[in-house]
Amino acid sequence: MLEACAALIDELGYDGVTTTLIAERAGVAVGSLYQFFPDKRAVVQALTKRNLDHFTAEIDRRLDWEHLANWWDGVDEIIDIYVEMYRTVPGFARVRFGDVIDLRFIEDERDNNTVIAEKLAGLIAAKTNMPAQSLFRQITVANEIGDSILALAFRRRLFDEQEMVEEAKRVVRAYLAREL
Repeated sequence: MLEACAALIDELGYDGVTTTLIAERAGVAVGSLYQFFPDKRAVVQALTKRNLDHFTAEIDRRLDWEHLANWWDGVDEIIDIYVEMYRTVPGFARVRFGDVIDLRFIEDERDNNTVIAEKLAGLIAAKTNMPAQSLFRQITVANEIGDSILALAFRRRLFDEQEMVEEAKRVVRAYLAREL
């Protein structure tokens, strides 16, 4: 059902998707969909959480923090993983981590970027033996900076996509170099 939802989001956008369309595309009765999800928002929320889990799993899998030549190579890799997901993961370009739908889409109590920053800080802390709490502010700011610049590349399309990806890397690295 999540794959069907992701494909439909790519085709129709979030507003064009309905639970009936998701069920039809998934080859299940709409009643079966409702056994797992009360509405379209819940389906997309599950898809978003799965994408966030995929993002953090890819960071964990691809980054060997102990053997990085430079810390900024880790920053570049994290941005590259996001960009790769944007380009290849069905539905991700339209929904990302839920900010298109609701700034508190992943969790009701906290905004999406806070949830992402906490996950990143925890992951980086576990790999580098740095305390997550001391990383949280810097990761939060770096995440906001990177997200804003990548918006110029992918959502607003004001400038060349790859140039904006490189700009996001440069700016995030410069900020973190000063802060860390």
